[in-house]
Amino acid sequence: MNPKYSVQETGPRIEEFVGRLIADAGFELTFQLEPGDHSNPDFENPDLMVKFSGPDVELLLSNRAELLLALELVTQEMLRMHSDDHSRVAFDANDYRALRIEELRVSALAAAEKVKHTGAYFRFNAMNSRERRVIHIALRNEPEVRSESAGLGPQRGVVIYPASMPSIPDLPPLPMPSRAPDRERAGGDRDRDRGRRPERGRRPMRPRR
Repeated sequence: MNPKYSVQETGPRIEEFVGRLIADAGFELTFQLEPGDHSNPDFENPDLMVKFSGPDVELLLSNRAELLLALELVTQEMLRMHSDDHSRVAFDANDYRALRIEELRVSALAAAEKVKHTGAYFRFNAMNSRERRVIHIALRNEPEVRSESAGLGPQRGVVIYPASMPSIPDLPPLPMPSRAPDRERAGGDRDRDRGRRPERGRRPMRPRR
């Protein structure tokens, strides 16, 4: 079966769009288009891969690849892809995607073990639909627990419950996302390692005379 998005047919539009974005932003990056990487077919099976390299590639990968994923999303919007097809076009750099899948898979299994031993639910921080799917698939052979997506919009994440525990419909909202941990235990310590930025523009108070 021919892929829905191919290097030959979709590639030129991506090359023009992404090339212009990189040039306008002044990034020192190069990229190439390749047929999809099928090394993790249970988790991802893209038709087309866009792989980046160059001196500024670390900028794409900082903050859990925030800029890389944003660039991927705006490209998908440019292509007018339906949300169900977003997994068919994937952006990558330095094998980030494969490493992230393994990290999520291990985290899911570790969280499942904690749920089994404590009998309490475990809540991951918000993540995109692809990452939520990795969590769900990683736990599909764990009959003692179940995973559900919860939350709205950018706050949507995954909750792991003991199999016999009913879902909690009104979970408290997540705190503002921290750049350090990828997950948190509901009711546990939050933002323990988050530093405070100094306030700018405030002058020291002078003693009254």
